[in-house]
Amino acid sequence: MRAHPIKIILVDDHAIVREGYRALLERQEDMRVIAEAADGEHAYQLCKQELPDVLIVDLSMPGQSGLEVIRRVHHRWPNAKILVFSMHQNAAFAEQAVRAGAKGYVTKSSLPDVLMRAVREVYQGRQALSPDIAQALALSKLGGEREALGQLTTREFEILRLLVEANSNDEIAQALHISPKTVGNTHYQIKRKLGVSSDIELVRLALRLRVVELLEPPSV
Repeated sequence: MRAHPIKIILVDDHAIVREGYRALLERQEDMRVIAEAADGEHAYQLCKQELPDVLIVDLSMPGQSGLEVIRRVHHRWPNAKILVFSMHQNAAFAEQAVRAGAKGYVTKSSLPDVLMRAVREVYQGRQALSPDIAQALALSKLGGEREALGQLTTREFEILRLLVEANSNDEIAQALHISPKTVGNTHYQIKRKLGVSSDIELVRLALRLRVVELLEPPSV
């Protein structure tokens, strides 16, 4: 066992989920959860205070999502070790998370051993993907509309998600710490890149590509 356990910050908006995974992680002799956060802003502040070895973050949170947390943390600390632990089995989310700065992506349907192995791999600076995400990423290379989605930057992808969830420009601006004008300009760029001319077409495309899923099951 290494001299010091891997210091982990766990970010998920469900307290019961955090409690369960904290117990799972701390059963490992080489891991210790040093802090928890229920939202993106708290997660970012904790990273400044605690400087974890590994940040484990969910993507689906109210307001500032996990993607924005990853982008901000990676921008501030380019060498940060970030592992996504999410219910989303969509390759687009994994692509954007890695682009934003995540080193690994594990789905919540994975076996506990997959998560433990991923924490250790990310800590060592290696990429770690759960088998279902690795398969989804391989299939996504088949092209079509998903290629257009892959052209979006992390910021554009995040604004797309928030737009489709019916957030206003002001709400998006507040969540992402940018101006409403920037949101409006980015909204236009998203439609141009995806080849749609109206917000209705944009929503239909986003739903078809599962950027936002209707009747999304609760995070577990």
